[in-house]
Amino acid sequence: MSASVHEEGRGAPCTTADDPFQPRRRLVAERFDSGFTVAHDTYNGIGAASDGRIYYVLCSPLPDVGGRVYAFDPVRERIDLLGDLNAVCGEDRAGAVAQGKSHVPFLECGGRLFFATHVGWYAQVDGRERLGAPPGLRPYPGGHLLALDITGGRFEDLGIPVAGEGVLALAMETTRGLLYGLSWPRGIFFEFELPTRRARQLGPVSGGGEAGDGADYRTICRAIAVDPRDGCAYFTTADGAILRHRPGARSPPAPIAGDDLRKDYFGQYDPASPGHMGYHWRQTVWRAADGRIYAVHGNSGYLFRFDPRRERVEVLDRITSEVSRRSGMFDQFSYGYLGFALGPDGDTLHYLTGGPIYQNGRRLKGVDRIAMGAARGLENLHVITYHIPTERCRDHGAVFYPDGSRPTYVNSIAIARDGDIYTLARGPSGSATRTDLIRIRGPFD
Repeated sequence: MSASVHEEGRGAPCTTADDPFQPRRRLVAERFDSGFTVAHDTYNGIGAASDGRIYYVLCSPLPDVGGRVYAFDPVRERIDLLGDLNAVCGEDRAGAVAQGKSHVPFLECGGRLFFATHVGWYAQVDGRERLGAPPGLRPYPGGHLLALDITGGRFEDLGIPVAGEGVLALAMETTRGLLYGLSWPRGIFFEFELPTRRARQLGPVSGGGEAGDGADYRTICRAIAVDPRDGCAYFTTADGAILRHRPGARSPPAPIAGDDLRKDYFGQYDPASPGHMGYHWRQTVWRAADGRIYAVHGNSGYLFRFDPRRERVEVLDRITSEVSRRSGMFDQFSYGYLGFALGPDGDTLHYLTGGPIYQNGRRLKGVDRIAMGAARGLENLHVITYHIPTERCRDHGAVFYPDGSRPTYVNSIAIARDGDIYTLARGPSGSATRTDLIRIRGPFD
């Protein structure tokens, strides 16, 4: 494994800097009010576009209320509501479970942003999320593929690639105009041709997916990586396989032969057990400078890179917070974190991760085991960077709101041209919490 340099980061020093189990730096997040009072947790659902604006989706947990799409202008600090997902999909009068969220990043090509919708309301069965419908509503019709013209603000509905299932992961091959996706809850891989508007299903790809029971249950990959040199798509299974799909192939994606993600450093997992991501990578970044896919394993926080041509995985470093390192414990969010992106310099990875909270010398603990991917207890949010050329990992500090409260449930990231970080986080809203856009001033490269 490569040696790396670990350093303290920027930000105001904490008053408890002499305590190794307290964050050494404190960052302050600005919070913006989008006016969506029911906004709930967003996973991915944010992006920095070429027009300089930050596009994001605030999700709805209600069965009859759609999620909403916004654009934030950092110069004027202005938020524009662009659309309601139900209305954009032509389902505002459908009487069905709403298009409550987007679970994928915004993918820019030819002046348009491509993304997809997902279900936001679930039936809870034995502590697990299942598709269903409350009285008076029809079942969820399926997630839509959407395109947004960033100049005119017009949406185009590209249709439903997998009927009755949400779109959980999405990636794009720009040369051929292909969208690659995974559905929830069965984990069906699909390829969508933009020129012909035709979807081809090539799955399911991992047991019964999250609809499975017992030995057939498998969590579904949240990130699809594309090698732009040949258009191949890569994603993982909970068992540790790295699957490859070649553009236009008619057969299901197949595991590569050269390597896998069943690494001792990542931990030991029962892939049929819910509540964790198993051996999946959590989030990925393509880096053109070296032709590698950089990824993070969620539970353990290990950074690694994958060479598609040599079919080799190289574990680099653990990029958890310094407090997590010293405590020796996994972080509280059992799935890991999706806020992982390459900065404007093309060399610096940015990671929004958790860190344990110590009060009166004791670590705040959550439950030991959960039935689905949710936080097991309260934690701090930390900004971590990893500079690839020098292998330098830095914890820049824990993030707080001006009133001292913490941004929580953070699983998204967008990095502006000036290096500022944007994400979607819960924050105080009266006696409850509400998710909205926040900004952490950079740059961090």
